[in-house]
Amino acid sequence: MTHEVGIITQTLDIALDRAYTKGASQIHWLKMRIGRDSGVVPEALEFAFDVVTKGTIAEDAKLEIETVPVICHCSKCDLDFQPIKPIDELNQPIYECPLCGKLSEQVLAGKEIELVSLEVS
Repeated sequence: MTHEVGIITQTLDIALDRAYTKGASQIHWLKMRIGRDSGVVPEALEFAFDVVTKGTIAEDAKLEIETVPVICHCSKCDLDFQPIKPIDELNQPIYECPLCGKLSEQVLAGKEIELVSLEVS
């Protein structure tokens, strides 16, 4: 949860800076893209948002979270794929090419934590 509070605090700082730059007095809506492999728990992010925005111009804002799936690339097959997420003995995901079985060395998407847009007035 501490991780999500830090993320929302940084995101709110960016949003407030943009809102004040535009002369806005209210933030109504924020949209974020959160990758499945980012380590962020969306429910904890939403809770942190409610806490961190109290007393700010974003206090009544709505937070929308778009979850981004993990997309890997297999260099052997030249294939981008959304892996099935088997778990190893250390509870870590294994991203294996569905065609050749090679472990992916490249994650193309699914790690992002981004503020995509905001609505202000």
